[in-house]
Amino acid sequence: MTPRLLFRRLAAAEAVTWSLLLVGMFLKYVTETTDRAVSVFGMLHGVVFVAYAVTALVVAIDQRWGLARTVLGLASAVPPLATLPFERYADRRGLLGDTWRLRSQGTGATGSGAPTGLERPVAWLVRHPARGLLTGLAAVVALTGAALVAGPPVG
Repeated sequence: MTPRLLFRRLAAAEAVTWSLLLVGMFLKYVTETTDRAVSVFGMLHGVVFVAYAVTALVVAIDQRWGLARTVLGLASAVPPLATLPFERYADRRGLLGDTWRLRSQGTGATGSGAPTGLERPVAWLVRHPARGLLTGLAAVVALTGAALVAGPPVG
């Protein structure tokens, strides 16, 4: 799967689950018919939110996004449906490639040398797709679990 396709799918999934959560909140707070939808869609959205964040980081590192774009990509998951315009923005500016830059040897930050810093683990993930997928799933489970332990934001 290409960085473009992976990012596009996760951005769309994040927007869909946001929409479902908004429907659940409408049912709970406006119609006062049920709060079950918030529980179900909230959990689903939380898992997809984390998966989007992990994907955004991997794609950002592989495609050499700067810090500001990476933060913007991550922050786009906070407002409802904002991942969709961010994905279009990133695609129009060539930030979502059709190939994984770090899949081949000698494509590190220096241009010809081995990957450095955060590129090393991302290079490993994209060079070993099955292991990378399992690692990504484990990260989503661990981060979702940590979020559940931490509990909802207070405010």
